[in-house]
Amino acid sequence: MPGLGADVETTLEWCLGVGRVAPRVGEGATPDLWEILAGIAAMDVSAARMLEPHLDALSILHEAGVDFGIGADEWGVAAVGAGDESTWGVFAAEGPGVRLDARQVEGSWRLTGTKPWCSLASHVSHALVTAFVDDTHRRLFAVGMRSAGVHPRRGEWFARGLPHVVSSPVDFDDVEAVPVGADGWYLSRPGFARGGMSVAACWWGAAEGVAAALVAPASSERADQLSLVYLGRVDAALWGARATLAEAARAIDDDRVGVDEKLLAERVRAVVADAATSTLAEADAALGPAPLVSDPDHARRVADLHLYLRQHHGLRDVARIGRSLASGGR
Repeated sequence: MPGLGADVETTLEWCLGVGRVAPRVGEGATPDLWEILAGIAAMDVSAARMLEPHLDALSILHEAGVDFGIGADEWGVAAVGAGDESTWGVFAAEGPGVRLDARQVEGSWRLTGTKPWCSLASHVSHALVTAFVDDTHRRLFAVGMRSAGVHPRRGEWFARGLPHVVSSPVDFDDVEAVPVGADGWYLSRPGFARGGMSVAACWWGAAEGVAAALVAPASSERADQLSLVYLGRVDAALWGARATLAEAARAIDDDRVGVDEKLLAERVRAVVADAATSTLAEADAALGPAPLVSDPDHARRVADLHLYLRQHHGLRDVARIGRSLASGGR
């Protein structure tokens, strides 16, 4: 598809179509969903990075009782212009020195403050945004991103990876919003952990795309033993990541398993992030600088994946696994 991943508006229009047919995570076809995300990431990481939050938003809305395709709108998000033609972002990050507050004024919720790390804020029509309703509690809100009072900041995105997926702060100035779920629901719902694993499926697919560049050198007449070693190490790491994703998909689709999905998500993300990081390192060692400076597709894929993986916080995230196990988790 011309422009996929590079032309934001074209890609978001494509996301709309995919969102109408893609399965939802946790409803019996999670392997199919993750294969879709991984396959797209292998082809174009930016496209997957745009699609994943759109699908995540649709899953969140469905979990809350909002289904545009069948006319259900339990929370009344149509009041902010949302519908089956909306393109979605999910803005739930927090950052030092900034805060988004929600307050009720004459029965209407209003958002004021700054939200950091809002991907494609200048392009999506709507977003699901977390905001503080008091000093400690947060709630999820649907908001129209083209409303008066919504001001995405510009000129603060210098990334070489994912250059088209601008993630900037957004200033909200008394913007109308509609709550989705009760206080604290966004973080406590089962789908929160599942969304994090969908991101891991994108990492895995992107790493598979990087790994594909190792096949030709290992297959050439001039290939040495090290070329085979690099390819084999990457294959083993990614095979393990794929098996982890497959087992996780089976577990969350089968209510009888009774898995701790929060711990499961941390494990999945750690395994896949390690495999993808290893793939980048092995590819650099195996291929040298040439494809990074002469192959635009490979160079872009490497840069995109490197930045995308920063959604995993390394040892800080792994520490949560240890904390859970030390507290009796299994």
